[in-house]
Amino acid sequence: MSLRNDAATAGYRGEALLAIERLGLQVFDLVEVTTSRGTFVGLVVPRSQAADDRHIVLRLPSGHNAGIAVASILRAAKLGSRPPVYTAPTAAFPERAGKPNVLLLGTGGNIASRVDFHTGQVVPAFSPEELCCLVPELADICTLSTRTLYNVFSQDMGPREYVGMARAIGEAIAEGRDGIVIGHGTDTLHHTAAVLSFMVRFSPIPIVLVGSQRSVDRPGSDAALNLICATKTAAASDIAEVLVCMFGPTSDEYCLLHRGTRVRKMHASYRSAFRTVGDIPVGMVDPDTIVPLREDYARRRRDRDVILDPVFDDRVTLLYHYPAMKADVVDAVVDRGYRGIVVAGTGAGAVNREVLPGLERAVRRGVHVVMAVQTLWGYAELRGSDTGRRLFELGVVPAANMLPEVAYMKLCWALGHAEATRDEIAEMMLAPVAGEITPREPHDGYLVYQGGIPEVEAFLSKYRR
Repeated sequence: MSLRNDAATAGYRGEALLAIERLGLQVFDLVEVTTSRGTFVGLVVPRSQAADDRHIVLRLPSGHNAGIAVASILRAAKLGSRPPVYTAPTAAFPERAGKPNVLLLGTGGNIASRVDFHTGQVVPAFSPEELCCLVPELADICTLSTRTLYNVFSQDMGPREYVGMARAIGEAIAEGRDGIVIGHGTDTLHHTAAVLSFMVRFSPIPIVLVGSQRSVDRPGSDAALNLICATKTAAASDIAEVLVCMFGPTSDEYCLLHRGTRVRKMHASYRSAFRTVGDIPVGMVDPDTIVPLREDYARRRRDRDVILDPVFDDRVTLLYHYPAMKADVVDAVVDRGYRGIVVAGTGAGAVNREVLPGLERAVRRGVHVVMAVQTLWGYAELRGSDTGRRLFELGVVPAANMLPEVAYMKLCWALGHAEATRDEIAEMMLAPVAGEITPREPHDGYLVYQGGIPEVEAFLSKYRR
């Protein structure tokens, strides 16, 4: 039976299924339900298969879902029906004379996804062409063309996708594009931004990665503003770097432009999840304006020159040091044939004495070991302790103020140069390529607001809504 006529196939079971049948309702009926807690009007929508059997779910006019407890229902009246449409219209974008030519590369993620009501999970859905039709403002910014590279969630990104994206960027630059936007899932967006910063250097145009915390069909989605701001940056900004463009504040005001090697996802669900760490953002952008926040960025150029270096060796691991960690963790990695280890050490790059012999054995066996700091802010300094000095003398490379994930991506990229010697790999790791290492952190590069403190509460009260 179809989903339209069978509530059981739409995730309803037990008490909820019996209630729907008793009330004479079907999935996607528009109904008015009177309960002991009030009256609700909405669309009966499918349930997640993992949900309980004691609620009926209504999609309210606001776009939000409400669970109606079966035990509270007094009566229900059908007002009509609205069968679902799971596809978006598609149309070619008009060519605008004099407008910049921007390419949108689609790779998947929430920004190109919808909710599957059967499972409650987000699944790939919208092609870049569909996404453009859902955000018609893009046509006022540029002449936009689209190309689907992949349709995967960001946790499934890997070497094949990284190399493919770098090559696609090189092709777009050679074609004469004025800017590139890459739609990407948010979970590993900062990883991809980092590795592309190493694979694609000296770009003459902006390369802007963008995602969304909420799929485009969800209420309060950040997809539209993020995409508009990313496209405007690619089309009109003179910042010719790999950037991440995502919500700045939690409200729909502007987006921040983060350097690809200094950005990190800092919240699992907030729309304003991305933050520049150990520095300040490159700029801020809204649908009308682009405001640089610093001057030391690479400028847009008219030439088509670019350095493409899309290599990647995934025989690298990132180990997060913890108290009571044992050397056998390191030994196991080495025995499995890994060529590189990035250690996120405590403090300024410390490990306990039990781990030290394992790292010594790893270095002796030719494994490249890099030390980053799990504090995120600050610099790795190995010469401040006995164990640190032993590691430094052994050849462990301190990663300065590289973020652990950035150090991981850079080591994978460095080891992709198979002909490089041990000393050359160390030199590559310590030579700044795209702002991943800075000589100092600015005074406002470390800001952590702590709720409850009077001065912070006074500041936040000006902006809280």
